[in-house]
Amino acid sequence: MITPDRVSIGLGVGTQPPLRRIALTARAARAARLDAVWTVDHFQGWFPQEMWNKDMSWMASSDATPHAYYDYQALIGYLASRVGRMQIGVGVTEVLRRHPVLLAQTAMTWSHMTKTAPILGIGAGERENTVPYGIDFDRPVAKLEDALPIITRCFQSRGPFDYNSEFYDLSDAMMDLAPAAGRRPQIWIAAHGPRMLRLTGMHGDGWYPTVPMSPDRYAASLARIRDAARDSGRDGRAIVPAMQILVVVGRTEREARKYLDARIMRFLALLAPASLWEQNGVDHPLGAGFRGLVDFIPSDYPVARIEAALDEVPVDIVAENVLWGTPDVVREKLESYVDAGLRHIVLGPASAAVSRRSAVYSVRAVFSILRRLRRSANARLGAK
Repeated sequence: MITPDRVSIGLGVGTQPPLRRIALTARAARAARLDAVWTVDHFQGWFPQEMWNKDMSWMASSDATPHAYYDYQALIGYLASRVGRMQIGVGVTEVLRRHPVLLAQTAMTWSHMTKTAPILGIGAGERENTVPYGIDFDRPVAKLEDALPIITRCFQSRGPFDYNSEFYDLSDAMMDLAPAAGRRPQIWIAAHGPRMLRLTGMHGDGWYPTVPMSPDRYAASLARIRDAARDSGRDGRAIVPAMQILVVVGRTEREARKYLDARIMRFLALLAPASLWEQNGVDHPLGAGFRGLVDFIPSDYPVARIEAALDEVPVDIVAENVLWGTPDVVREKLESYVDAGLRHIVLGPASAAVSRRSAVYSVRAVFSILRRLRRSANARLGAK
């Protein structure tokens, strides 16, 4: 069970076909004795269809689409009996496409299929999963703020209840399904800005940021979460501080830096918010107000514009968007986040997308880094 008292390791298994690959990834995570596996919630992906080819990544093919995703709710049900005592969750969903009562019902259903508490990762959402489908993306944080108490109430309710707010009007609502004994679902919040950090302190069992940040900023954000928890009468130190981090790893520093300049790595850096670029004195080619993944819809941008923007991505900006280096260097960088309070680490081997050769090495290296880091960090923390 993931706790804030020790360092634990998670692995993203994704939700893209084929199903066999997802099951094999989950099996590998279980064999490696990892602590959690994570799915994602998407209708479509980030890559423009016209750019999803061998020039972007060896994993692409001309007859494939980057926009095929399984429903994460059904997928977690499928995986529940295959992950043993690992925790399983979604990182993350939102309340724009799914009513909070439905999210609560789904998470409680998972609890009857798993051996440990499932994780309902939740955030404010993104335009690419809403706007193309006619779903309003106006005031997403306010909608999440209204929804979180409903989800919590469903976990605890018996009999009818009312809830009236700006966005929801529940009258004599029933949700008598109870979580499995000892497996009440956990709520982990993908928070980055001040308001979302406050909501994490008020309602979260875990904090699950995905946007790159320095260890100092991580520590400062965690402090804001714990202050908000204290102000709400909660124990902020019971909230699990997590982070999803992309990693570029090579046998040598020179090899790792070469991977940084790969086309797919430059594309990922292009999806970083303009604020991260500005911190490094560089203007974002998609505009000063670009908020990164939150704003990006592939169909909104002509391929020619994306191609031109890729040519403007400096390697130094790519380096700011990932952890990179040799395995020893990456582990040292991760240790600085552990010192800042990080306790659950979900690494994504981004360099695996560069070539077949880099994929084999990256996956093995990341597993080794995580196991060694967990062992050494927990020894320092005195955790079991």
